[in-house]
Amino acid sequence: MKRRLFLKNSLATGAAVVAANAGLLIPTTVLADWNKKAFTAKTTDDALSNLFGSTNATDSGDIILKAPAIAENGAVTPVTVDASKMNGVESIAILAMKNPLPLVCEYTFSANAVGYVSTRIKMGQTMDVVAIVKAGGKLFKAKQEVKVTIGGCGG
Repeated sequence: MKRRLFLKNSLATGAAVVAANAGLLIPTTVLADWNKKAFTAKTTDDALSNLFGSTNATDSGDIILKAPAIAENGAVTPVTVDASKMNGVESIAILAMKNPLPLVCEYTFSANAVGYVSTRIKMGQTMDVVAIVKAGGKLFKAKQEVKVTIGGCGG
């Protein structure tokens, strides 16, 4: 029985190697598309203009941005953006203003999706966290300051 199993596994592995070498298994075809210019931008204005084509976002009370006022560990800061009160939410982006690369994440929604995102972001210091929501072709924002302490000691 072990010999048959060994031969089956060897044959399957060999077929996979041949397919990969022939170019039939290309990992780039399954990777998600991303906006490299926006995610590598050094300033928030560059990130927004590369992502949305504009930097003009108006404040909105319909966006509920939840982040801790004091984050004991900046490496895993929980952030929630709720734009479910808005109609036609196309995308939500989260920016950490003082990070070396301010654009943390961007989510694109289909036509019938609810605009709600919950994630954890990395922050190196105390800064504003900004949520940008694109709805109906317009940009809206909400922001909140998050104080990052060192080791949870209030530093």
